Amino acid sequence: MSLLDCAIIGAGPAGLTAATYLRRYHRSVLVFDGGESRARWIPRTHNCPGYPNGISGVDLLQRLREQAQAHDARFEPVRVDCVRPHAQGFRIEAGERHWLARTVLLATGINDLVPEMEDVEGAIASAAIRLCAICDAYEATDGDIGVLAPLQRGLEHAIFLRSYSSSVSLIPLSAAEAAEADQALRERASENQVRITLPCAGLSASDGSCEVRHDDGSSSRFDTIYPVLGALPESSLAADLGAQLSDKGEINVDAHNQTTVKNVYAAGDVVSELNQIAVAMGHAAIAATAIHRSLPQQPR
Repeated sequence: MSLLDCAIIGAGPAGLTAATYLRRYHRSVLVFDGGESRARWIPRTHNCPGYPNGISGVDLLQRLREQAQAHDARFEPVRVDCVRPHAQGFRIEAGERHWLARTVLLATGINDLVPEMEDVEGAIASAAIRLCAICDAYEATDGDIGVLAPLQRGLEHAIFLRSYSSSVSLIPLSAAEAAEADQALRERASENQVRITLPCAGLSASDGSCEVRHDDGSSSRFDTIYPVLGALPESSLAADLGAQLSDKGEINVDAHNQTTVKNVYAAGDVVSELNQIAVAMGHAAIAATAIHRSLPQQPR
């Protein structure tokens, strides 16, 4: 079995960018693609550099993959089960198969927590549900925007969105949570012209907008809703190797995107709270260059 210079786990913008960089450094890489990049949810991104008319997440992933393949990057369509230390570096295991690599780059991303509703993927595709205000609040400018969230965290998000619309509402997740909203929170919402609605008892999407049902039988309709329910970093592989995680479960890295485990690097959303494509690509460039410099030279 040949020894890889780097095993890249994850095939989102970070993993694919790193693959191109490392292949251009003449390093052997294998990209493990579990098919779960959150970029696939993006209907159209307009703040990814180089696409003045925007690009869908699926199309962006395809272009990044084609770029890596043009430099002979190889792919395995499997989800990695574990990474273990090995005398030659690391052993990557998926089912009955395994591979050996000198270094590992974890570009495993995060999983967004989304509302329980029928066809949530369709709602995201139609922009009735949006997951990232930094990414696409510009497209929601002057619309009726709802923020479905725990009240304190949701209020901060709603205030941020007031820069985009005069109609921003905070939607409590339950009657119990609405009852716990203190006067200070309500006053701050009022000062920032954020309306607090009745609690959400159900959610549906149609014709590119969302309807929130309330316990009293009434409903509220919004052009778009931002659910601020959190996300789960895919950092278990790092944790199992003994790498240090943040309080939120993200992987801690140094200035070269190396984790606290030597020769294990991380890039993209699993590292940073600023979950942006451009940030993921920057992480990848930094990590790939550090990996290249850490490996033995290969004079031509």
